[in-house]
Amino acid sequence: MKTTLAVLALCAFAPGALAAAPECRAIENANARLSCYDATYPPKMEKSVVSEKDSSRAAYKDPFSAEDAKTNAKLKNICRGC
Repeated sequence: MKTTLAVLALCAFAPGALAAAPECRAIENANARLSCYDATYPPKMEKSVVSEKDSSRAAYKDPFSAEDAKTNAKLKNICRGC
């Protein structure tokens, strides 16, 4: 029973060993080594930065501002210490 469990555990972890990355450190040529790393780990694309004063975007409207105004108006009408 223990042997069967050990074999199943080894089989479960075997795909991780097969998926090892290529050995780019062993390449002597710098350009070839860089292309190996680029192929293994492609560079992330940077997101475009949206400026705050972009006129194509609509102005931000707080969805809770009307609710806050109603709540503040109700609280001002509460008698404290009558």
